[in-house]
Amino acid sequence: MKKLISLSVLALVVVSLFTVSSVAANKKTQPVVSKSAKVEVYYFHFTRRCVTCQAVETESQAAVAALYPVQAKKGLITFKAVNLDEKTSEALAKKCNAEGQALLVISGGKRIDLTEQGFMYAKSSPDKLKAELKKVIDALI
Repeated sequence: MKKLISLSVLALVVVSLFTVSSVAANKKTQPVVSKSAKVEVYYFHFTRRCVTCQAVETESQAAVAALYPVQAKKGLITFKAVNLDEKTSEALAKKCNAEGQALLVISGGKRIDLTEQGFMYAKSSPDKLKAELKKVIDALI
């Protein structure tokens, strides 16, 4: 009889410990993500630009405006072209870790670099650039 009671108590302790630890583990693996953060799209460039450089700015800005008109109007999603040759841009470039031409999407602590896609698609396939921007921004909002 004592063995039966001891085994029952031991089983209850093991089950309760397992339940508590699994609940705690679930809380740790499900991070709370606030998707209400502002999304900022930056195109960093220099004063002298080629046609492709200008297309990256034009197409990216148009894509943001077309895809997110309501959020853009509310200021939740913004596009800004930044000339790296201007002294007033130094602080922002440093904050965004932009040392040269770059197409960046920044939200909260996340920084996604779409420079390669921007230069690859801006002139030849602007819809692909638009799709890349949408994929990244949708994941952040």
